Amino acid sequence: MTSTSSLSPETIHPSLWRASQLARGTGAYVKSGYAALSLELPGGGWPAGALTELLIQHHGTAELRLLQPALSSLKQGHIVFLQAPYQPQALALSELGLDVSQLLWVRGNKHVDALWAAEQILRSGSCDALLFWQSQVKTESLRRLHLAAQSGRTLFCMVRPSDYALMPSPAPLRLKVKPVLHGLQIEFIKRRGRQSDKPLVIPIARLPSMYSHDNADADLHANINTRTASGTATTMAGAADAFNLHRSISSELVS
Repeated sequence: MTSTSSLSPETIHPSLWRASQLARGTGAYVKSGYAALSLELPGGGWPAGALTELLIQHHGTAELRLLQPALSSLKQGHIVFLQAPYQPQALALSELGLDVSQLLWVRGNKHVDALWAAEQILRSGSCDALLFWQSQVKTESLRRLHLAAQSGRTLFCMVRPSDYALMPSPAPLRLKVKPVLHGLQIEFIKRRGRQSDKPLVIPIARLPSMYSHDNADADLHANINTRTASGTATTMAGAADAFNLHRSISSELVS
């Protein structure tokens, strides 16, 4: 008779793992695009249908560069920016490899409206990804959003200040991310599996738009759909000459 100690934990239940190993991925995952990072993520990528927290020092300083390969691989449904801290720049997002026709910019006038919008987006299953920038969120609200995410396969990332790293959260994956020279440094605050005390640094090349004003006469036209949490639709025009767009691109949305 086989002893219990000789069995692999996942043969008993897929949600079990040994303290010395990463948990096996049992759901849907989106490839991270970084080989070194994928080796450190349970399932080898970003979990779809679950809450992932990205904890950063300043809004917009790292999250889009980290998620760029995953977001650019989503070719079918919408990608929603909810409560983005800055107005999305079409040129910068295009240079990141994102199809701006897929992007929806959603703004809520009140905190409760933004939470409601996030839950509806997750439960509808109509979007491939949801990026939600939010600071103070009650644990009950996080739990509710995580539950809503589990009803679908949306890549759901909540971007919060790094000060909340020590606060409790139901998110199965929590990463502290900050830009460093030539890349991003990632600390694994929480994940399903063994803990890592050593930060991971992944190299990321800088975009030409961060230091070059070439092609100033290029004709760039892009529209990003924008909605308020109440459902009123408007359009944000991203059409402008390249030089002015280069000057107006905030580093928060490209670095």
